[in-house]
Amino acid sequence: MMNQLLANSHLFGANAPFIEALYEAWLKDPAAVEPRWRDYFDALQRAEGGAADVSHFDVQDRFARLARERRGAGTTVIINRPQLGEKQFAVLQLISAHRFLVVRHADIDPLKRQEKPNVPELDPAYYGLSAADMETVFNTGTLAGPREMKLADILRFVKDTYCRTIGIEYMHITDTTQKRWVQERMESIRSTPGYDAEYRRHILERLTAAETLEKYLHTRYVGQKRFSLEGGESLIPQLDVLLQNAGKTGVQELVIGMAHRGRINVLVNTLGKMPKDLFAEFEGKHDDSLLAGDVKYHQGFSSNVMTPGGPMHVTLAFNPSHLEIVNPVVEGSVRARQHRRRDHTGDQVLPVLIHGDAAFAGQGVNMETFELAQTRGYGTGGTVHIVVNNQIGFTCSDLRDARSSLYCTDVAKMLEVPVLHVNGDDPDAVCLVAEIALDYRMKFHKDVVVDLVCYRRLGHNEQDEPMVTQPLMYKTIAKLPTTRQLYADRLAQDGVIGAGGGDEMVATCRKALDGGHHTNKTILGNYKPPFEIDWSRYRGGKWNERDDTRLPIETLRMLGERITHVPDNFKLHPSVQRIVENRRQMAQGKLSLDWGMAEHLAFATLLHEGYSVRLSGQDSARGTFFHRHAVLHDQNRERWDQGTYVPLQHLGDKQGDFVVIDSLLSEEAVMGFEYGYATSAPNELTIWEAQFGDFANGAQVVIDQFIAAGESKWGRLCGLVLMLPHGYEGQGPEHSSGRIERYMQLCADHNMQVCVPATPVQLYYLLRRQMIRPFRRPLILFTPKSILRHKESVSPLEEFATDRFRPVNEDWEAKDIDPDKVKRVVFCSGKVYYDLRVERKARGLRDLPLARIAQLYPFPHEDFQAQIERYRKATEIVWCQEEPRNQGAWHRIQHYLERHLLPHQKLIYAGRDSSATPAVGYKSLHDRQQKELVELALSVGVASRADGVG
Repeated sequence: MMNQLLANSHLFGANAPFIEALYEAWLKDPAAVEPRWRDYFDALQRAEGGAADVSHFDVQDRFARLARERRGAGTTVIINRPQLGEKQFAVLQLISAHRFLVVRHADIDPLKRQEKPNVPELDPAYYGLSAADMETVFNTGTLAGPREMKLADILRFVKDTYCRTIGIEYMHITDTTQKRWVQERMESIRSTPGYDAEYRRHILERLTAAETLEKYLHTRYVGQKRFSLEGGESLIPQLDVLLQNAGKTGVQELVIGMAHRGRINVLVNTLGKMPKDLFAEFEGKHDDSLLAGDVKYHQGFSSNVMTPGGPMHVTLAFNPSHLEIVNPVVEGSVRARQHRRRDHTGDQVLPVLIHGDAAFAGQGVNMETFELAQTRGYGTGGTVHIVVNNQIGFTCSDLRDARSSLYCTDVAKMLEVPVLHVNGDDPDAVCLVAEIALDYRMKFHKDVVVDLVCYRRLGHNEQDEPMVTQPLMYKTIAKLPTTRQLYADRLAQDGVIGAGGGDEMVATCRKALDGGHHTNKTILGNYKPPFEIDWSRYRGGKWNERDDTRLPIETLRMLGERITHVPDNFKLHPSVQRIVENRRQMAQGKLSLDWGMAEHLAFATLLHEGYSVRLSGQDSARGTFFHRHAVLHDQNRERWDQGTYVPLQHLGDKQGDFVVIDSLLSEEAVMGFEYGYATSAPNELTIWEAQFGDFANGAQVVIDQFIAAGESKWGRLCGLVLMLPHGYEGQGPEHSSGRIERYMQLCADHNMQVCVPATPVQLYYLLRRQMIRPFRRPLILFTPKSILRHKESVSPLEEFATDRFRPVNEDWEAKDIDPDKVKRVVFCSGKVYYDLRVERKARGLRDLPLARIAQLYPFPHEDFQAQIERYRKATEIVWCQEEPRNQGAWHRIQHYLERHLLPHQKLIYAGRDSSATPAVGYKSLHDRQQKELVELALSVGVASRADGVG
């Protein structure tokens, strides 16, 4: 029956001694165990046919007694066999309890703010053990030490391992191999660092560099914000050991994401930013090449560090003040770098995320980012997380308010990763847990969390007075020697440094700072990493230059044939079969191309030319509206993980990589990931697709702080494409609008492109143009829904080979319209164009042109002016939109339109009235509004209500 127990992962491994002891107790007396365990063991015995099992303890005791008889009499206390079984059970329970719970008693808080809680399970008496048992020898079970020990020694062993300045949480991990690895690693050394004198002096030097920089800035730039690391200086030697050991294991690139706390210190002492450059920023000097710039504690940086394994490229990602949002951005950047290196396991590129305690517990993007970690499309081989736990979030330090969980790191347990809590005032232990965390990540390619428990010596910033709200905490901090001083005293006591050795290090660091230098000797000056991207070719270009996307029609037909190929004996769903058959005819020119085929052709041509394509979002493989079908599914497949075929991955041997990902149900983390990916992969078409454009505002922080402003603030170029399904079809407030107005409001300095294609060929041009031009700015693409299958919304194959993207498109019947007879011209974008065509035909209007503006920003002034000149006798210029007046493009482009009007022309708005909601929820009301706006747009001589009012 024990074999059945062992077959369940949560019932064996490190838990096995506890479970087996329960089982033995049940064999002796079923009433001795809790009812739920009694029922469980009863059920197991019934499954075995009711045969009674034999006590394993009795068997083990027999062998132990024979061994003792052979050894002869000794000084060890031996108790009789019946007692040994019960006591042994108790000892194994006690060991297990310490692995689970003694972290509550660990000495991990430098401030010692909280009293140690009473945990009865840690008391031997809880299990019926007493002082009389302390000299008794027991089997230690899976303890990574001697097989047998006195109880007193067992207790000393587990407390040394789990209850000093390192506290470990790992028993929640269900994978036995991982759990045993952590257990063996910690118990085999009793969580005790074994650094030699030379390395401990190095740790002190790194601590000294960290502390000296903070004090130097505090006195030289009084009152200026820097978000000091004081109280958490152990982060700097911890990062040092992490980088050096990572290089030793073969890591060649390391990307760090962190917030503002301690960032300046990391910039200088870890990445090697020259202090003289930092001082210049404090003194108001800035990079004139940036349009806006950002504060110094948001800046990113890259450098090259020498490690025992060779040079390593280290990057600190730029980030905004919005806490934790940089995390998925870093993960995306790492994934792109891994793809560039063909590093499929994550052995060459390592992400490191540094968190604050309050933000780690409070920001939901952490949960989303954790859920990305082990997925096929977003995994990076594991992340090393370091929480700089200064035990306060701005002014909130009362745990009754700060969070509901016991530890700020508890969110990480959802991923079943180890959490290593460490006292920041024990730098040796801090470095040890960094080594262990890295080794775990490199072995298992999973995330791991280090909780660096420290404190914040100053306020939230240097202008803040923390005594106002935390008087008790800051009285304690005021009396506390710095981490550097404590460590220097310890090294002097251990004979590692002489008297005054610590002060000499301070003087050396200060002298370097006076000269504008740092003391990090691992920084390489003129090294060029082998996989570095040259971004210079993408700078300084214009959106409408070098945008010829044409290819020979023979190439299009060849690729069209390949993307409609289906393997033999691969059975498609009948609906998909019809789609593929129609696409074959489109590739042959027998049918005009619909949106799904146009998109596929755009991807295929880019892949054929060597570009890679990455598309992710919710339901992106099939397409929310059943239009894409990038992944085909064999209806006869017999295994859940087989029977798929991706035609775009089978174009040719030299093609680029095509990846399409059905993402988890996240907007914020996934969009942030794709932004990070795009900033590191200018030669890949990177697309994030919303299920409906309405849902993109779940990632508004990414849009506002990164996509719209990243180049202006940090000089970060990014060619990310956002596909936002948009269109008013009566589906209610959350399934109608991608919120064009929000993106238009963010537009300035040609920071991004906002486009609303109305035909498949326009989509084809836009996607190809995004890669073909040496121009990398985000493309906000409002894609269709209902017109995906509109009979008029198709494009002939010849048009794909002979034309290019036109930001303003004249009326399809322009050749039949006499410009001299035109009194009104209607401009619009997207789906409403087809509604206007239907109504114009129904009315028999011949001299009322409908022009489409496919690119709203950068606004195509010359193309729009050409239409105004063509119909210069018109007196009414109409902008028609489906969105309410206070939404859509109207407010943003109104002044653009007016700029080009002739003196006798008037601008008229035709659309819904201003509204607090994007769309109505009643289909009948939607239909009435749609009818009214179309009628208004086509009624010559009729102006909109409250015309000219915003």
